[in-house]
Amino acid sequence: MTTRLFTSPLFLGFDHLEQMLERASKTSSDGYPPYNIEQVSPTGLRITLAVAGFTMDDLQITQEDNQLVIRGRQTDDSAGRVFLHRGIAARQFQRAFVLAEGIEVRGAWLDNGLLHVDLARPQPESRVKTIQIHKAGNGAATVVDSEPES
Repeated sequence: MTTRLFTSPLFLGFDHLEQMLERASKTSSDGYPPYNIEQVSPTGLRITLAVAGFTMDDLQITQEDNQLVIRGRQTDDSAGRVFLHRGIAARQFQRAFVLAEGIEVRGAWLDNGLLHVDLARPQPESRVKTIQIHKAGNGAATVVDSEPES
């Protein structure tokens, strides 16, 4: 049974947030690969994944709607090799991050086994709208935009 968070009639149009929360809860609970999320500036975020042993050709980053998906797939190069102990597995992974509306992926780079993905969170402009009230029978309300506040 799913608990609905936005059941109040005062939350209009928040059903997409509930869908995003559901999607986030379905992402893998596997801790591989480990990752950090850091705030690098007032509007900048960076996701760093430990992907030792992966090359750029083994990694793929896609943005699917509001979801950032990072996949890693190594080719099995163990043919003809005899391992006495194999502790480093050629393991594939998929890690997904749900992005808030407006978050932009600025770039990604691989450095010493760490995959970095930079994100930007633009600051929204504050807008004030005045809604005119008409007498009954005069038609629908009209929206008048005023100048954005600083």
